[in-house]
Amino acid sequence: MNGQPISGTSAGANGVRGGRGSTGLLALVLGALLLTVTACGGGDDAGGGKGGAGKAEDTSASQAVVTVAPKDGADSVATSGALKVSADQGKLTTVKVSDPKGTEVAGKIAADGASWAPDQHLAAATKYKVHAIAKDSKGRESAKDTSFTTLVPQNTFIGQYTPEDGATVGVGMPVSIHFTRGITDPDAVENAIKVTAEPSVPVEGHWFGNDRLDFRPEDYWAAGTKVTVKLNLDGVEGRPGVYGKQAKTISFTIGRKQVSTVDASTHRMKVVRDGQQIKDIPISAGAPATTTYNGQMVISEKLKVTRMNGDTVGFGGEYDIKDVPHAMRLSTSGTFIHGNYWGASGIFGSTNTSHGCVGLQDVRGAWSKKTPAAWLFDNSLIGDVVVVKNSHDKTIQPDNGLNGWNMSWSEWTK
Repeated sequence: MNGQPISGTSAGANGVRGGRGSTGLLALVLGALLLTVTACGGGDDAGGGKGGAGKAEDTSASQAVVTVAPKDGADSVATSGALKVSADQGKLTTVKVSDPKGTEVAGKIAADGASWAPDQHLAAATKYKVHAIAKDSKGRESAKDTSFTTLVPQNTFIGQYTPEDGATVGVGMPVSIHFTRGITDPDAVENAIKVTAEPSVPVEGHWFGNDRLDFRPEDYWAAGTKVTVKLNLDGVEGRPGVYGKQAKTISFTIGRKQVSTVDASTHRMKVVRDGQQIKDIPISAGAPATTTYNGQMVISEKLKVTRMNGDTVGFGGEYDIKDVPHAMRLSTSGTFIHGNYWGASGIFGSTNTSHGCVGLQDVRGAWSKKTPAAWLFDNSLIGDVVVVKNSHDKTIQPDNGLNGWNMSWSEWTK
């Protein structure tokens, strides 16, 4: 033997000779490896998870039912009380109600998720889209999309307001709104008007009769305050069958603080601005038979020259002056603080001679800027306060002009 391998045989590992026996051993080893890999892989394809059977996805329909009132496509829908969204066998998760401009209606989902309602009325003659989603106890969603259109009112009202948008006014200026129709649901109307101030201060409304609503803080506005008024009256039913048609936002600014105090007994007026007296002016108040009201009065109108006729305020033909200079209105009934060129110069600071107004020395035609009346006119804002004291008359009524400051805060807010 020369030691060469016999043809057809081979040497196996560790010197073991193989043949058919080695091939069988290799197969056994490979099989074991495959079993090991399969065991480590976890069997995801068959089992759907480690060591257990897979959980089938629940594709059945949600049990939650969303209901929207009014029905889809409804017309002439009431602007209050008609819109309601509810869920049965589930809880609401999303409710969006929007107008054609994309503006959403504010509202709240109830704590139990069973219902949603708007925070306030809807606009009239407007198409709204509703999108609502609810989930059942298994988290499956159900959605509903509808639309409806609110009623077109046959009778409407608006609020005529003062001061004007963008105005700078005195610290006594209330927000005063006069409605073109008498209001029989004052709460609905007042809730549709929001007055806010920056810096913030509580502002409350008070009704004078059924057609006027004024807003003011407890004390005069602080100088520099920014006031915003939102009139969301569109769709408010102010009286049966009569709806507001106004949606407007205005703002105004409070200027420096100026309060002028007229003492009818001393015949003088002291002007105080931002806590400092800046002027002491001789005046002539109402004569003994026609005294001037006492109280806090707000300048509501400024007229460089105007006509004053006794017939318009219950004094018959006692006077008719066609060119009263530098007149500033203090009451609706005709109280003014104004220039006087027809009286003797000696009356100012010594005698009360007017028909109820407060007179200051002036010239005919209001051409001079050097007279006391001209100075006051040029240095006053609409909304400035004029206080009259020590007159032999009653306190002016709060609704006679913009004079709600003559009411206590408790009276104002009750």
